Amino acid sequence: MKIGITGGIGSGKSYVCQRLKAHGIDVYDCDAAAKRLIRTSTTIRQQLTALIGPEVYIGDQLDKAVVAHFLLESEANAKAIDQIVHPAVFRDFEESGMEWMESAILYESGINQLVDRVIVVTAPEEIRIQRVMQRDAISREKTLQWIQRQWPQEEVRQRADYEIINDGKADIDEQIARLLPILQK
Repeated sequence: MKIGITGGIGSGKSYVCQRLKAHGIDVYDCDAAAKRLIRTSTTIRQQLTALIGPEVYIGDQLDKAVVAHFLLESEANAKAIDQIVHPAVFRDFEESGMEWMESAILYESGINQLVDRVIVVTAPEEIRIQRVMQRDAISREKTLQWIQRQWPQEEVRQRADYEIINDGKADIDEQIARLLPILQK
């Protein structure tokens, strides 16, 4: 069975995945895979350079500020980047042989089609905003831009099969311990 873990930016998906690792579960990180593929795939590099311009790479590294600016300029720009990166990540996940994956944009990207069950990690919006501002050292306005680019948390919650609440109060390990036997049936 393939399991997808999703949730909006700042919800704490990565933390939940760290806790799953403590239970012996390795989780494919779509974001890390995308970054790796963007850095190592000649095809992706050529396509992003053609789309955004030669300034998109500094040596072997993607210039995140250039990409973020391009991405946030319009929905069409975001879709153009997605059409380059998402198929490569889909293939990489399938080739990985892993059963669990983490993706902030599981539904938006369509990668949900590769999993049998979905767990959504949720947190109140203000907590998410504070986490992202602190983690990324960005303004509240920029954080809200990123949050608004994703599907509303409630919509994702309704589509998911299970929920893990990461509000700083609920016990994550306890929620995982209750969920794992259900998923292993």
